[in-house]
Amino acid sequence: MTKFDIHSNDNSLFVTGQCNNRCLMCCQPPVSENDIEHIMRENLDMLKNSPLGLSDIGITGGEPTLLKDKLFFLIKKITDRYPEATIHILTNGREFRKGQFTVCFSQYPQILFGIPLHSDISTEHDYVTQVEGSYYETMRGLYQLAAINAKIELRIVITRQNYQRLFNMSDFIWKNLPFVSYISFMGLEDTGYAIKNEKKIWIDPILYKQELEKAVLNLNDWHMNVSIFNIPLCLLPNSLHIFARKSISDWKVKYLEVCTKCNKRIDCCGLFATSKRQSDYISPIIF
Repeated sequence: MTKFDIHSNDNSLFVTGQCNNRCLMCCQPPVSENDIEHIMRENLDMLKNSPLGLSDIGITGGEPTLLKDKLFFLIKKITDRYPEATIHILTNGREFRKGQFTVCFSQYPQILFGIPLHSDISTEHDYVTQVEGSYYETMRGLYQLAAINAKIELRIVITRQNYQRLFNMSDFIWKNLPFVSYISFMGLEDTGYAIKNEKKIWIDPILYKQELEKAVLNLNDWHMNVSIFNIPLCLLPNSLHIFARKSISDWKVKYLEVCTKCNKRIDCCGLFATSKRQSDYISPIIF
């Protein structure tokens, strides 16, 4: 039986492989069969047999809100066993447009909702999700969550589709979504659907570092909590190193041979071992 690891940086419950989006870069391509019941049984067994004292627990999929009432049942089980833990739910946010559903989460202030926004333009966001209308549903969901004072991490996965609008998105965020708790700009994991759609979405991080720098510094100037995930330090300008986090799950992180010479390796997030493609510009930082 799989258990949580007290020493891991990624203790998460995978709750379903189903999803109502079909994102071009999805690292966990959706399934069609209803898998919720048997996965729920596995998760409950794992919770019952895992060590106490965990401070962070993730809920991911697929799309967790497809569990509907069963999601609240699972959250209750988590909070009973880990009352002090932060629960990080990764979701596309669309279901939160329904106020009656969303208000039920107000009793769980320990939840942090991680919600992706692929563009400040509706048609571009919908192109990435491959679902018409998903932008407006996600935006309504964000505002409904704000109405219950939920903690929100806004996630921007950087792709060929949106990298030129990163600064525009940063302006959009501080003007229209000032209530979000965190903003995370994220490097692409080249696996799952991302491999099939590589020509549409892949761009080497070295090619968007200026756009990213402008966006991150803009949000920082507005005193918003902004971070960079999944992009090695050698691909970032020095001004962004303080925003970069060691974000890749310990079970799928790797470093290249050249990284052994790097003076900043201990602070670097490394690379996705799961990615088919890596940047051509990985090089050691030496000083």
